[in-house]
Order: sequence, then C-alpha cells, then structure tokens
Amino acid sequence: MVRFTVLASGSKGNSTVVSGGRTRILVDCGLSCRELFRRMKLVDEEPETLDAIVITHEHMDHINGLSVTARKLGIPVYFTEGTHRAWMRWLTPRRQMTYAQWLEQCRKQAAERQAEAEAAETEGDPYDPEAEPVAELDTEVQPLAATPEPAVEPPSNRPPSRKEDPTWLPQVEYFQAGQPFEIGDIAVSPFTIPHDAADPVGFVFRAEGVRMAFATDLGYIPPNVKDQLQGVDLLLLESNHDLEMLRDGPYPWAVKQRVLSRVGHLSNEAAAGFLENSYDGQAAYIILAHLSESNNLPELARVTAERALLGRASLLANRLLLAAQREPLSGINF
Repeated sequence: MVRFTVLASGSKGNSTVVSGGRTRILVDCGLSCRELFRRMKLVDEEPETLDAIVITHEHMDHINGLSVTARKLGIPVYFTEGTHRAWMRWLTPRRQMTYAQWLEQCRKQAAERQAEAEAAETEGDPYDPEAEPVAELDTEVQPLAATPEPAVEPPSNRPPSRKEDPTWLPQVEYFQAGQPFEIGDIAVSPFTIPHDAADPVGFVFRAEGVRMAFATDLGYIPPNVKDQLQGVDLLLLESNHDLEMLRDGPYPWAVKQRVLSRVGHLSNEAAAGFLENSYDGQAAYIILAHLSESNNLPELARVTAERALLGRASLLANRLLLAAQREPLSGINF
C-alpha cells in the first residue's frame, strides 16, 4: 500500500510521511520530536517504523526537530551537501569579538611566534669544542617516581549530547538534484526549486507505480519544476499567500519583498495559474500546502484554486485538499 500523510504544513513547521511497500520516509522535520510523534499517532503512523528523513532545505520550519528525532530513532538523514553544510553552520555557535579583542589576539600570536623563533635560534647554536664536557648520565640511576597517569576510560558508545555536538546525526547521506536514488521500496527524484536557501529541492516519490510530487517553498514555477509535476497521482503544491493580504499585512516591507520575490513563496494566484495553464490534470489529489497564517485564509486559497480547476473540464476529477499547520491531514491511500 502507498500512503501520503501531511502532519503539518506552514511557516511554523512542516513534516510529511510517505509510505510505500515496507518503507516509510519522513519529508522534513519541522516539528519538535514530541509533537511529531503525537501527530503521527493521531493518524495511525508509528514513529518507530520510519526508515529515513529527507530534507528539502535548511530553514527552521523544515528542520526544527531534526537532530532529536533522528537520534531518537537512529535513522539516516538525506540532504544535499549544500543543505547539510548550511544546517551545520546554523547549529554551530559563532564566536564574535570586538576590534580591541582582535588586536589583542594578534599581539599574542605575534609574541608566540617571536618566542618560538628565539628558541629555535638557541637550539641551533654551533658546537663549541672548548666548552666544558657534560657528564654522562648514569643510566643506572632511577628517575624520581613519576605521577601515575590517569586511567583512560574506554570510549562510550552513547551518542553525544546536544551540548557536546549539536550537529551529530546517526547517519548522513548526500543526494544531488537531478539524480534519482532509492530508499528501500521508494524511488526518490529530487529537483531544484527557486528559494532563498543553500540548495533547496522538491521531490517526486514513486512506489508501487504511484507517483507523488512535493513542491513547496518556491518563488515561482520554472520549466524544470513544471516538467516534474506532470504525470503524478498526487500533487502537493504551495499556495502560501494572498497578494492583497500580504501587501496590507503585518510583515515588515523587507520581508514582504522577500516573500514576493522569485526566491520567496508561491501565491494563491501563482498556484492557480499553474493549475489552469500548465498542469496536465493527471493527479487524483491536489493538496494546497504551506499556507501562511498571517497572509492567507484557507477559504481564499481553496476558492482561487477551485476557480482554476473549474475552468478546465479535465481537472474536475481532481480532489482538492488543504494541508493545515495545527493538525494533520488524514492519510491518502493508493
């Protein structure tokens, strides 16, 4: 059986379970481990059956519970290398210093280098034949009792705590956009999306002949993404904001510009434009996802998408669903 279950979708956390055959994959881990497990149990998904986590990009709403969840379950995490590096940089504390502290550090380093150079010159003095010979050491003389070395504890097999190494994961696997790979019974085809992250991707998952497309967090739909969203049985597509609500909403102007940019988020109108003009109508289910709680309303997203679907008779068989932020969507079975 193939199953697609959205646990959460929105700016405060994103997670979805994709099941096929004997394999279960978690797509993004934007919820805390506790909340993730709670929601999985609400929709009859067992956390212990997860085989892997795949990450679309490193923004907080997609990786918030990643470390704890992966460690608790002992499962591998799949990233692009760029996303993994960005995630590690985000978790690793950066030391900041004032200009005065930087100057003092430079002085200390210069003094250390000078001391090392003087020591090297002293050790390299030429041999003086008139110098008084040095008495040979009596090899029979026992040295003073040395302080016993502390016992070395055997290495622990436990994973390091978050304080010791917040970036530690049980296993890391890299993939590249445009290069399909497999996790158990599920084939994964990652593709590049336009978003302001290090190396963001969307996915097409295939299991038992069923194809499921996953495309959120993209400022627009370029040709490569349009191609990936054809011939699928399920389409999860971002419908983030209503243009008027965003323009009149509470976000600072700089944030509004980011959301509206070509590496921001997809509006209701842009999602509807794709459904009306570029979508092939093959999916049995269309899920509108990543709705903004500040700049959108579920009713607006639904009406805008329905208007696009009604404009094409071939799309009337598509069932339209909305993924929510605060509660999971019932699993879709094939």
